[in-house]
Amino acid sequence: MVVIHCCAAAPYLRAPNHPTLRYLLRQTPPPSSLITSATFPPHPLSPSSSSSTTTSSKRRLLVSLSTLIFSLYASAPSKSAINTDFFDLPDSGGVKALDLRVGTGATPVDGDQVAVHYYGRLAAKQGWRFDSTYDHKDSSGEPIPFVFTLGSGKVISGIEAAVRSMKVGGTRRVIIPPSQGYQNTSQEPIPPNFFDRQRLFTTIFNPTRLANGEGSTLGTLIFDIELISLRH
Repeated sequence: MVVIHCCAAAPYLRAPNHPTLRYLLRQTPPPSSLITSATFPPHPLSPSSSSSTTTSSKRRLLVSLSTLIFSLYASAPSKSAINTDFFDLPDSGGVKALDLRVGTGATPVDGDQVAVHYYGRLAAKQGWRFDSTYDHKDSSGEPIPFVFTLGSGKVISGIEAAVRSMKVGGTRRVIIPPSQGYQNTSQEPIPPNFFDRQRLFTTIFNPTRLANGEGSTLGTLIFDIELISLRH
């Protein structure tokens, strides 16, 4: 019987358990190629198996595990590529951002038409997801991005502040305070589902809770935004 202890000190091997990376890896297929490369020998079927066969099996097992661990190290992102710290967006009114993936394309300016995908959640409802563009499908089943003109004022300020400093291809998580979120029920993005829309706005603009001084928390939003494209 062989007992093998494998110790991996590098923190990024535990990174997939981080909620930020679970979001990034939500559509990443499992690394089946790594698993299939580790072929474990069958257990000896009888006590009469030769010692040379047992030794050979142990060697193959050690080589397979070593190959698997090396592959995990080689395929893991460097620690410098993983940023888990929120930062304050300049001139945003208190919006905090976390870059989940930094884009490599152009940065939009006011007047550009931008297309984004997003997940929208409400902090006051334990992170309830009230809307997502990935749920808005066209006739072929493809998700429809949300398109708006940057600087038009039709979209809540927190989203405009987030997109303004992004690059195409990037994904950013933002925490939007009530002052930069929904100020009325006509600001976009508006959930297309009637019941989701009602639940969202009755929570944010609840007169009783606002009178009780809960306005600083009711309208706090969390958006994951992916900048798909822009057009000048």
